[in-house]
Amino acid sequence: MNIKLPTFIEIYRQLIATPSISATDAKNDQSNEALINLLANWLETLGFSIEIQPVPETRGKFNLLATLGTGKGGLLLCGHTDTVPFDEGRWTQDPFTLTEKENKLYGLGTADMKGFFAFILDALRDVDTKTLTHPLYILATADEETSMAGARYFAAHTTIRPDFAIIGEPTSLKPIRAHKGHLSNAIRITGQSGHSSDPEKGVNAIELMHESITHLSTLRDTLKTRYNNPAFVIPYPTMNFGYINGGDAANRICACCELHMDIRPLPGLTLQDLDDLLHETLAPVKARWPGRLSVEALHDPIPGYECPTDHKMVAVIEKLLGEKAQTVNYCTEAPFIQDLCPTLVLGPGSIEQAHQPDEFIDMAFIEPTRELMGQLIENFCLTEKTQ
Repeated sequence: MNIKLPTFIEIYRQLIATPSISATDAKNDQSNEALINLLANWLETLGFSIEIQPVPETRGKFNLLATLGTGKGGLLLCGHTDTVPFDEGRWTQDPFTLTEKENKLYGLGTADMKGFFAFILDALRDVDTKTLTHPLYILATADEETSMAGARYFAAHTTIRPDFAIIGEPTSLKPIRAHKGHLSNAIRITGQSGHSSDPEKGVNAIELMHESITHLSTLRDTLKTRYNNPAFVIPYPTMNFGYINGGDAANRICACCELHMDIRPLPGLTLQDLDDLLHETLAPVKARWPGRLSVEALHDPIPGYECPTDHKMVAVIEKLLGEKAQTVNYCTEAPFIQDLCPTLVLGPGSIEQAHQPDEFIDMAFIEPTRELMGQLIENFCLTEKTQ
């Protein structure tokens, strides 16, 4: 099938040259609309029908769903269109210019993960898409690097139910079947300021926070002993105290103290159960000091994710790659896509290069990924009966 698309490198170059940074602060946050339109034009050239979906409560962000073929089942290939911000002054070249050097392609998003769309488009050149017996879906999401708003919204509103999904995060072409979730909370203590010479006339927020951390540390130990999954390198849920701030002078009773903490739950430990445990743990402080402690989510929580290892589709992927699916500790959009169908995380490039200055993808991934994309489409979309 001779489709008039740019070359693989030119597609890659245009993807990297189109900024789509996600950031929590409005000053650095960018719309991904230009990148979505770029992908839409290329996919339309290939005969896909295009649906562009505004994502509510974002700063001009969009999802794209491209569909080729009709019927039930099929394959969903998905990835996020946004990148993290880049470190000014720490890159040795322009992060928005694809640079080839020493068999590596450098640029912001080369590995994580705008480049995945270049591999999809390149593989489709040689596919006779008129022979599809099951639909092929391409999903490009928004805001994965911050709120995962795109995947959340898409999963909650779409009607498609593919047989299987692949999320093309940089896994070094190793299939990932499970990862931990992520909760990030702010614990805020409101005390009562006063002169340090008479502590009884105030309520020291730092002391209440110390009491709270003591209880939270007990919960951390409980999580470690109560929940265990030997498939993970760190086989228990982790808790981290990442930021604390309080007080303004040595001679004043501290009126405010704030702690930012995170928990990374194993699959199977529900967000509701974890929230209940957190509030139960802090209940003694709340009871002793009514109205002075609050817990606020810093972002919407992400559940743990696990694809059943005995699913027949997993066996197809493992056979193609010649290795068993693994687990990781970082988060992806998989928990939300898994609501639609069985999902694996699998893509070119290494997670070691993600979120780093001079991000790159090794060009050794090009041919194996191109071959894998063709095999996936053949197995799930070009057979009379899905494997």
